[in-house]
Amino acid sequence: MLLFRCDYAEGAHPDILRRLTETNFEQLDGYGSDPYTESAKRKILQACGCPGGEVYLLVGGTQTNSTVIAALLRDYEGAVAVETGHIGVHEAGAVEYTGHKVLTLPQHLGKMDPGELEAYLCAAEADPNRDHMVWPGLVYVSQSTEYGTIYTREELAKLKAIANRHGLPLFVDGARLGYALASPKCDFGIADMKDLCDVFYIGGTKVGALCGEAVVFPAGAPKHFFTTVKQHGALLAKGRLLGVQFDTLFTDNLYGRIAANAIERAQELIAVLKEKGIPFFLESPTNQQFVILENSYMERIGRQVGFDIWQPYDESHTVVRFATSWATTRDQIEKLREIL
Repeated sequence: MLLFRCDYAEGAHPDILRRLTETNFEQLDGYGSDPYTESAKRKILQACGCPGGEVYLLVGGTQTNSTVIAALLRDYEGAVAVETGHIGVHEAGAVEYTGHKVLTLPQHLGKMDPGELEAYLCAAEADPNRDHMVWPGLVYVSQSTEYGTIYTREELAKLKAIANRHGLPLFVDGARLGYALASPKCDFGIADMKDLCDVFYIGGTKVGALCGEAVVFPAGAPKHFFTTVKQHGALLAKGRLLGVQFDTLFTDNLYGRIAANAIERAQELIAVLKEKGIPFFLESPTNQQFVILENSYMERIGRQVGFDIWQPYDESHTVVRFATSWATTRDQIEKLREIL
């Protein structure tokens, strides 16, 4: 079976596996107190251009989202996201499980509209029943979005300015940040993230690591954030596993180089899909491509290639997602061409 179902079907980049093997018998302190974790944090802060910030390594995207949101919100506050936001759709209510409601706005190709955010926050503050309701406590977006689209520098800057003006932080889910930054349509780099949001994370799980996400607080973390991480089950006793991986990913720009592979293969994927006359559901500049397949055709090719079924299009067609990754090869793209 040829898999284009997601961008974490493979294990880890060979350099990471080699470093894990090389360091395997070193006796190291736990919970991220090892020298590899410290080195990874320094390299990440240097790459992000915020030497005075703080970095925490957590195990996965869902734990990261729920932990960061719980740490930033008061008991009566919720997270503002678009209706397709990952925290409200594909995380099994993890944020709500911590006691915080996800407050939704309309999505526009997966993105949040600054004007709609402004109107929503103003209406919430002016509501005479506001003391009986969940207060907006932060704004959540993902880069790239669930539809593979990306925010421009201007769009993120507007969202941050609006959120901050209302006393809210802007939190960017960066599970696929590497792929967003590698896209030729992205007009900023990782060093600009500190100016465009209040907290973000760098996804490793989907970009070359076995597991792990690096949370970056450019201006410092909330009080006792380490303890909050442990409380939410996102802290590894063998923190070295995350430290070695991110230390490797941020050596010689490995993270950026392997993320670029997914974008290059995605462009080849787009060419193949167009060559076969398969209509696109939307235009995505990153590694996730959404197309419309006739249902019987979808079933036939589904016997040889894996893709993600996204949503019904009409009675006889379905929207599906093909995703490339850091490990996708040209041979796999060519094999897909033959199958189609």
